[in-house]
Amino acid sequence: MNITTVLNALVSLLWLITLGLIALAVVRASRGRNVRAVSIAILVLAVSAVILTTVSAGLIFIQPEERGVVISAIAPKGYREQALQPGLSWIIPFMESVKTYPISRQTYTMSIAPSEGQIQGDDSITARTSDGQEVFVDASVIYSIDPEEVIKVHIEWQDRYSSDLVRPLSRGIIRDAISQFQVEEVYSKKRSDLTQSISDTMRKKLLDNGLIMTDFILRNITFSPEYAASVEQKQIAEQLAQQAKFVVEQRKQEAEQARQVAQGQADAVVINAKGAAEARLIQAQAESTALQKLAEALKDRPELLNYTFINKIGAGVQTLFLPNNVPYLLPLPTTSTSTYPYSEELIPTPIPTPLPTATP
Repeated sequence: MNITTVLNALVSLLWLITLGLIALAVVRASRGRNVRAVSIAILVLAVSAVILTTVSAGLIFIQPEERGVVISAIAPKGYREQALQPGLSWIIPFMESVKTYPISRQTYTMSIAPSEGQIQGDDSITARTSDGQEVFVDASVIYSIDPEEVIKVHIEWQDRYSSDLVRPLSRGIIRDAISQFQVEEVYSKKRSDLTQSISDTMRKKLLDNGLIMTDFILRNITFSPEYAASVEQKQIAEQLAQQAKFVVEQRKQEAEQARQVAQGQADAVVINAKGAAEARLIQAQAESTALQKLAEALKDRPELLNYTFINKIGAGVQTLFLPNNVPYLLPLPTTSTSTYPYSEELIPTPIPTPLPTATP
């Protein structure tokens, strides 16, 4: 509650009391009673009420979110050239008045929904794209009055700036902007470009008229039922195509995976075969080396061959059968160690029984 409200309430109370005393004085006078004291009170209260009424008419309190335009009967242009700032101000009583305007942000909405916009019912914007398709646009404009241009707004628009400026200006700009885009660009690829184009144009137009646009919101874009159905069918076809492409890619990946597994198995077989071949080669080389060393050992000591042959004969063998045309491979052993051709280092224990030979 500000001081002007208090003064106005006090003034109203004084006038009520004054009227009440006047009525009392009339009643007392009609009964022949003395009304001098009542008359003095009436006079004092009336003078006080007039003074307070004059003061309250000259005191104006401007809220922080407002600016005041002073309409003056004594100013050359009919108004003060400076708007009243927030706080308590003084104007000439009964010669000047104040029209306040909000400088806080306001929103003007145009929507297809019946209860969302400033106008009840379908207030969406009908426009046509460059390829002739009809679209319906829901939009909101967030704006405020420029504090430095309050007087200009009052002179040019008064309280009609919302309905007579913001509404028709935004609808016209939106229609012009949409007419420069194809329908697919409007709802997909270039929607942001469309919004930016509308926002830039509208901001400039509103600023020229004393309004500051804070934001433009392209709320929704709808289409005719026929076009909406065709768009839906197209989207379904694209989704099916994407799904088929995904299946193909999945099959390719599975085939590639199977190929890699087969390749890995083939490589493993080759590696195993190479490993086996290399092992066999190493074994053959080892055997060859062993045979070479054995041949070198037998070259100078042929008796080692007989010794090896004797060691290979089983312990229970008593008779050897040889063909009559095959020479003896070794001299027959005897029971005497003195006549045995091998040294005791090679054969520490003599064979106890000679091996008889038989001819066929």
